[in-house]
Amino acid sequence: MAAYDQTGSASDQPLPLIRASELGQYSFCQRAWWLSSVKGLASANRAPLNRGQRIHAQHARRVRAVPYWRRAGLFLVGSGGLLLLLAGLWFWFF
Repeated sequence: MAAYDQTGSASDQPLPLIRASELGQYSFCQRAWWLSSVKGLASANRAPLNRGQRIHAQHARRVRAVPYWRRAGLFLVGSGGLLLLLAGLWFWFF
């Protein structure tokens, strides 16, 4: 796929990758986006950014654990149902 420059002519340069975090940063403050993306300057608010990264990492760990907890829950429900069935059969026949 060809990229187009500002004049509308095709260019062989690949299109830049735009991440969702960049869109969020741009919508919050266009100047902050320009300073970090174009000028390459780091933010002075490192503490809130680090806290946000820790929170996102913790959330990602929890999301990855969901299939395991779901299987454990289904196993427990199935085991409980089987025990209930066996208890019913036990009282029915004895």
